[in-house]
Amino acid sequence: MTTANQQAPQGGGLPFAVSTYLIWGFFPVYFKLLAGIPAPDILAFRIVWSVPVVFVILYFRRQWHEFVTAITNAKSRRTMMLSAVFISINWLVYVWAVTTDRVLATSIGYYLNPLVNVLLGRLFLGERLTKLQGWAVGIATLAVAILLAGSLETAWISLTLAFSFGCYGLVRKTAPTGSVPGLAVEMCLLAPIALAVCIWSVAQAGGFHDLQTELLLAAGGLITVIPLLLFATAARRMSYTALGFVQYLAPTIVFFLGVFAYGEPLDATKLACFALIWTAIALFSLDAFRRMRSGA
Repeated sequence: MTTANQQAPQGGGLPFAVSTYLIWGFFPVYFKLLAGIPAPDILAFRIVWSVPVVFVILYFRRQWHEFVTAITNAKSRRTMMLSAVFISINWLVYVWAVTTDRVLATSIGYYLNPLVNVLLGRLFLGERLTKLQGWAVGIATLAVAILLAGSLETAWISLTLAFSFGCYGLVRKTAPTGSVPGLAVEMCLLAPIALAVCIWSVAQAGGFHDLQTELLLAAGGLITVIPLLLFATAARRMSYTALGFVQYLAPTIVFFLGVFAYGEPLDATKLACFALIWTAIALFSLDAFRRMRSGA
């Protein structure tokens, strides 16, 4: 999560925000192309290829000093290591879910994420819930209860995605490091383990994959870093409240992909869960819109 100045200009940020969530929304299409490769291997290659991409962006953004300051500071490294653990768990579960035909479970997870953020803010940052936020969290809790009762096999995916990304955002919210330098530190901390997994994967397979697969794996660096850069730009140019309205674009795209492109069954349990989550999101969005209009 990237904190944004609430007084940032509203103009100019929307195209970057829409681009960000469009890319994230169509992530399943990319990972489906790699469905024959184990999720840990995909994650490892994604991390390794993210390092050179983020270094190039650091160079052009002239943020090397911020990166060096963060990675050479012991306290900052510990914070970034914690956030790296949370984001790697999130990525691993997401990739595994998509490549094993559980796309709808990931959609539920990212619909829940904003409500989890509100809950974590209340628990760890002392933020107060408004009446509408309280109702939204309550309805979302009921949706999760229904999911746990009727679809335990996929409920853990949704909850892990929502809470791992929520915890990642909580750690990054309290860290002084910027979005891109922070990502660079995270990737560098994870890179040695990821590289070892890549080497082991190649050794186990008796060599590299075909050219198309290797190019797809290499593209993981770009599709990881580019949307985060777009997100950081959007966050600087529009309020975080306004940005929040756009974030539902990604799980909505994932929902339609799961149902119509990949033919995943939308059983009664999932349908009830989605209906309650969409109701919770409507209340949450109404509350955000009211506060944005009032300048709160």
